[in-house]
This record gives sequence, C-alpha cells and structure tokens, in this order.
Amino acid sequence: MKFNDLNLSDPILRSLKDQNYKKPTPIQAEVIPAVLNNSDIMAAAQTGTGKTAAFVLPILSKLSNPKYKYKGHQLRALIVTPTRELAAQVRESVNTYSKYLSIRSTAVYGGARIHNQRLKLRKGIDVLVATPGRLLDLHNQKSVNLKNIEILVLDEADQMLDMGFIHDIKKITNLLPDRRQNLMFTATFSDSFRSLAMNLAEKAIEISVTNDNETGENINHYIHPVDKSRKAELLIELIKTKKWDQALVFTRTKHGADRLQKQLDKVNINSKAIHGNKTQNNRMKALEAFKNNKVQILVATDVAARGIDIKRMSQVINFDVPTVAKDYVHRIGRTGRGGDMGEAITLVSADEFRLLRDIEKLINKKLERVEIEGFEPEHVVPIKDKPNKKRFHNKKGFKKRNKSRKG
Repeated sequence: MKFNDLNLSDPILRSLKDQNYKKPTPIQAEVIPAVLNNSDIMAAAQTGTGKTAAFVLPILSKLSNPKYKYKGHQLRALIVTPTRELAAQVRESVNTYSKYLSIRSTAVYGGARIHNQRLKLRKGIDVLVATPGRLLDLHNQKSVNLKNIEILVLDEADQMLDMGFIHDIKKITNLLPDRRQNLMFTATFSDSFRSLAMNLAEKAIEISVTNDNETGENINHYIHPVDKSRKAELLIELIKTKKWDQALVFTRTKHGADRLQKQLDKVNINSKAIHGNKTQNNRMKALEAFKNNKVQILVATDVAARGIDIKRMSQVINFDVPTVAKDYVHRIGRTGRGGDMGEAITLVSADEFRLLRDIEKLINKKLERVEIEGFEPEHVVPIKDKPNKKRFHNKKGFKKRNKSRKG
C-alpha cells in the first residue's frame, strides 16, 4: 500500500513526497481511512510508529476539502496533548504537511507568554494544538472559540490521565459541540483510557498495531552489569570508546538527570537534560539542539521524553532501569526504526535485578548480559532470581567485552 491509495488530497500527497514518504506505517494505514470515513477512533500505538501523521494527514485532508463550508479561518480541529514538547512537535507536523494548503495552525501551552498566544488566535486559525491547562486559561479569558470544533484529538491520552488531567479533559469536552469526530490515541489500552474513550464515543473503532510486550526486530538489547556507584563512569567509557554520534539516556528522576549531565559536562561530553523542572524555553532549546546534532547526549526522564519523536536514534541508554516494565518498551521504541538497526543498552546494578526480571518477563526475552572489562561489579546481577541469597558470587552466564572494542 502507498499513500496514493488512501484518498488523501493532492496537496497532502505533495508534502509527503517532499519528505520522501511513500508507504504508510501500519497505524497510518488503518487510521487514515477511518478518519476520512468520519469514524470515531480509539487507537493504541507506541512512539515512533507514525502516530502523529496518522491523524494529522487525514485531518488536513478533510479541512482542505472544497465541500467544507466555512468563512475565513475558523478553529475546526483541536488536538490536546499532555506536554509542551509534544504540543510543539505536533504543531511542527501540522506545518510540514500543510505546506501547500491555506490552513493556519498554532500551539498553546504553559511556560510561554499567553499574550503572544492570544494574538495568534485572534488572527484566525484552523487547527489548534494545546495542553489542557493553557487551553482552559485561554477559554476563561474568552480568547479561544471552541464552538465550531469538528474534530477532537486526544494524543497520549493515557499519559494525560496519569498526570491527573481527567477533570480538565472533561471540562474541555463539555465546551465542544456534541456533534464532532473523536480521535483518541494511547500507548496502551488501560482500563482508565477505555472508560474515557467510551464516555466520549460509544461506537469508536478500536485500532491497535502493537502490544506492550513487543520490541522492534531491529533492536539489539544489551545488559551491562555494573555497581551503582560506577554507572556514570561506565557510561562515559561507552560514549568515548564506541564513539557514538548521539545517544538518548533515560534516568529515573529529575535530580538524577541533572547530576548525570554535570558528570558528562565535566569530561567535555556535550549534553543537555530535560525534565519537568526545566523551564519550557530550556527544554525546547535542548530538544532543538539535539535534533540539529549540536548536542551529543540528551538525558531525559520518562515524562519529559514521552511522545517525543527523534529520528534516526541509534542508541537508547537506560541509565536507570525503569520501575514499570512497559516503560522499557516505550523508551527503546525510539531506536531501530525505518529499517535501521538500533541498540538498547541498560546499565543494571544488583538492586535493580527484580526490575530487569520484570522486563524480561514482559517481553518474553532473555536480555544478553555483557560485562565490560574493568567494570565488573562486586555485587553481580544474577541470571536467575535467588531470593534466599543476599549476595551472588557466580558470574556464570556473563560474556566479557573488551572495553577498547568499538560498537
């Protein structure tokens, strides 16, 4: 199947050609026809599957249809996202694909001057990308008119629920026309997401192209056992010996992200950290610098990186093992895409073994343990769970890799 087979408008196909996109991804192949058919949708897809284009392309195609009757630029499509970074990213996609259309769009979110956002809204737009809090602020100030909304998108809806936005979502939907198309996207079909989706659209079509336990076929997984106190030292060693152009590194906490960035900077490794305590301006600048290859290492927490799409990412590093097993799948989904091979490297200390075991159970795969010469842990990460023993002396099952070897 090609994009030409999906009944998208000619200007949309032209913009896709500019991006050298020829074939839709599985989520796009299923979602685009359903949206063009005016169906309500609840869809599950991981980051990196082409989810954003799956709803942006048909929305733009519908709004540009000459059969639609409207005067000037009226707000007709609303896309709600949980984070500022994702809002900016989705708006960037709207701009890219509407290159040959007379469609206006903007993004509104906290951390940016609300006055400037009001001015853009006043000029008239067709598509608005917004975070829940800022959208309600603008509505309360009578700066945004939601009465003509024809299409509502809830992107990363599961994360919005996790972040406590359920009441804001209900307030927003109550402000919209009853007759509208609802498009709801999530990483996983949780009970809370299903409940929300059914309340908004009882007859929504359910689409899923991935499972929580699926990892990409083009990803090589490596576990590097190491003492917790030497994790930063080992990461630095890997960056230097393997000569990575860029890598995305996940930490469990905001404090941990800042601490790691300082350690990298001390040895002249150009890095930036993004997390919830960073200002909007700092986070956006860090992301842009990383995307433009001006930063070698981006250190991020799960919440800050959720939904962010970074193309051609060869290495994803789990500096800390995620406490929720499915987050491992979300993290590493940013590598091994588009036919490229990728590496998912996890630094594991002895106290994180049970978390590692949960991940292996979820993905039904034994992850290869590779000790790095010179960084052999005193407290060994075991092959099997041995709850009755406090310390594991047997290193059987580990492979040793010379630290001078390049990946």
